Amino acid sequence: MEQIWLEVSIDTVSDCLEDVAAYLTARGIVGLVLEDERELCQFEDENRDSWANIDEGLKESMKGVSRVKFYVTDDEDGHVRLEDVTSGLPAFRQRVGRPCGTLNVSTVSLQEEDWAHNWQKYYQPFPVGERLYIVPEWMRGQTVPAGRIPIYLNPGLIFGTGSHGTTRLCLEGVERYTKPGDRVLDLGTGSGILSIAALVLGAKAAVGCDIDPKASRVAAENAAYNGITDGFRVETGNIIADPALREKLAGQYEMVLANIIADVIIPLIPYVKDFLAPGGKFLTSGIIDHRAQDVKKALETHGYTILERHDREGWVSYTAVRQ
Repeated sequence: MEQIWLEVSIDTVSDCLEDVAAYLTARGIVGLVLEDERELCQFEDENRDSWANIDEGLKESMKGVSRVKFYVTDDEDGHVRLEDVTSGLPAFRQRVGRPCGTLNVSTVSLQEEDWAHNWQKYYQPFPVGERLYIVPEWMRGQTVPAGRIPIYLNPGLIFGTGSHGTTRLCLEGVERYTKPGDRVLDLGTGSGILSIAALVLGAKAAVGCDIDPKASRVAAENAAYNGITDGFRVETGNIIADPALREKLAGQYEMVLANIIADVIIPLIPYVKDFLAPGGKFLTSGIIDHRAQDVKKALETHGYTILERHDREGWVSYTAVRQ
């Protein structure tokens, strides 16, 4: 039977988009699409000579409103997740403490093929860092800019297209620090994009871990799109709660990655030291800017030295090494 999906929209304002995205991510909602009215207006101003106009229906729908969209299944599980998101919005508004717009929630029912089309229209090839070029798998065959290494992805419902600021920050760190022969541990691997980037940049092996069982299949498929058949595997589970999983992942990795959120990164920190090779780097991202000091304090408390901090679009990444 064909799966039915709900496209969920939360109306907000430009200045609160990243806060809503962080709220959803903390609740396990991923694959977010951010529609910023301010960016649409800027695009129209900058492209008046080459575009006669932007679709009036689109402009009208975005007037005075920015949105965060995501997708859940139209079944009991999806409805429970939607209720969790909706019920928490009043407390979210109070916690943010500044205008967030209406925070109205609306849904549209989509057939699976409609969902795929709606999602894919937001995803186009784009460069990351100095060498990487992220390409939707369904657009394979398009010209890749000279000097760029393509990474082909079909992330589906699993977070990690590379377009979000947090993933870009982590990809740029992977590009800076990956050396030939490195071993990489990717905690919260999602689509597998970070592991795949490390492997195409010369890493010898990568191991992913994610609490979502779908990640194993999606990451393996994405690895295959890039010709990676050996040296990459994904385990399912929570390393904080599962000693047997930690034992299964045991090893000395030159790089450990965690592109998650602060509330998950902080309790992970004490465990990461057991996975790092001497001089190994711990790259963290997904940290909303107002939680950056909390993550920094936790890293330093557990004996890490911060090598770099990078900021983008209200998000922060750290590169740390354990003393």
